[in-house]
Amino acid sequence: RVNLVESGGGSVQAGGSLTLSCAASGRTAGVDCMAWFRQAPGKEREGVAFFDTRDKSAYYADSVKGRFTISQGNTKTTLYLQMNSLKPEDTAMYSCAAENTGAICNRGSRLLLEPDFDDWGPGTQVTVSS
Repeated sequence: RVNLVESGGGSVQAGGSLTLSCAASGRTAGVDCMAWFRQAPGKEREGVAFFDTRDKSAYYADSVKGRFTISQGNTKTTLYLQMNSLKPEDTAMYSCAAENTGAICNRGSRLLLEPDFDDWGPGTQVTVSS
């Protein structure tokens, strides 16, 4: 099992920036795809950014493309999400997720879905005010 802990959330005004961090520990050897998901109250959880830790490919939801950047730290045990030009609709609980069987993020142009991820962090709240 991979243990994931997020940090970096907070409250910002529209147009501002935040950087989220995800620290992974435990059985990380089998991890390939890691991702950031978000869930607003009363809404389904959605994947916003995906990172393949082996080939370094990054993928984004259309709603955040051009504004968010997912990246890996010095080792695969750290994942970042740089969020720029934040909008009120970005307000949500952001969670880090890991697929721990070595699966790649993009399978035939289809990104992994929520059930494909094995381990989840507790989340960090991001609130964007207008």
